[in-house]
Amino acid sequence: MRCTQREHVGDLVARGAHWVLTVKGNQPRLRRQLAELPWRQVTEGHRSAETSHGRWEIRVLKTVTIAAGIAFPHARQAIQIVCRTRPNSARTGKKGRWRTETVYAITDLPPHQARPEELAAWIRGHWQIENGLHWVRDVTYGEDLSTIRTGAGPQVMATLRNLAISVHRLTGTANIAATLRHHGRDPLRPLQLLRII
Repeated sequence: MRCTQREHVGDLVARGAHWVLTVKGNQPRLRRQLAELPWRQVTEGHRSAETSHGRWEIRVLKTVTIAAGIAFPHARQAIQIVCRTRPNSARTGKKGRWRTETVYAITDLPPHQARPEELAAWIRGHWQIENGLHWVRDVTYGEDLSTIRTGAGPQVMATLRNLAISVHRLTGTANIAATLRHHGRDPLRPLQLLRII
């Protein structure tokens, strides 16, 4: 049985913990409420710019204190992050078009306990976990395409995928997809990998 975000939040609050949640498309009412907040009148709280992975990224974070009316329990601040990205090839000097994505989040922390730069760092840290683990599981291992749906099968397969990812990370692998292709060419390589750890 899977718990909802609201149930997780209730459990965290009962334990005295705090939380920051990204609001995705599977919560359309909450996302719409956050999008309708007066963001144009809010000054930016934090801005960051960086070049990485062949693209230029500019992120602007704004926060609003929530008094009432948001359809989520214990939410004290709403967060808007506007991320503008543009491909930037240092090799060819070509620059692509800007793409803009707006992300919303909520937290139970009041403004004096969570400044905009802290919120930006926490959310960015979550995205790094998302990209580092979940993306590898979804894309490299095709977890979302798995047809195993009954009994303990899904949990067993998820455990095996996590084990394989952990073994590769322990040996210093940065690109798991390339490493899987490398190991796939010789059936003895995976066994040698297990002897290393």
